Amino acid sequence: MTETDKPSGELTLRTLAMPADANPAGDIFGGWVMAQMDLACGIRGAERARGRVATAGVKEMAFVSPVKIGDTLSIYTEITRVGRTSITLSVEAWAQRFRYEKLEKVTAATFIMVALDKDGKPTPVAAL
Repeated sequence: MTETDKPSGELTLRTLAMPADANPAGDIFGGWVMAQMDLACGIRGAERARGRVATAGVKEMAFVSPVKIGDTLSIYTEITRVGRTSITLSVEAWAQRFRYEKLEKVTAATFIMVALDKDGKPTPVAAL
């Protein structure tokens, strides 16, 4: 990893890639990685909204490197926009390679979360 190749945003979630999440070749399913990114956005979005949030959309996600069994997956999030009822986050997934010091970017995306009231209806995002 070079000085310019480092995660952007705040570390929001870390987890271990396990055999149950992989194909027979040892590559972790992309859907599992995306689910971890969604969890991280839910955590960060709920903190900002001070309440319940749900995923409204995901934009521009492409995998640039695989995640392997035993890798530690770290998800970094950055809030880039707060609308009336929505929160937009830039999300990056990085893999700490098993038994190596190497940290590699796996994928990045933009997630849009919507704040919800107790009835599951969109509600204004709480002011800071």
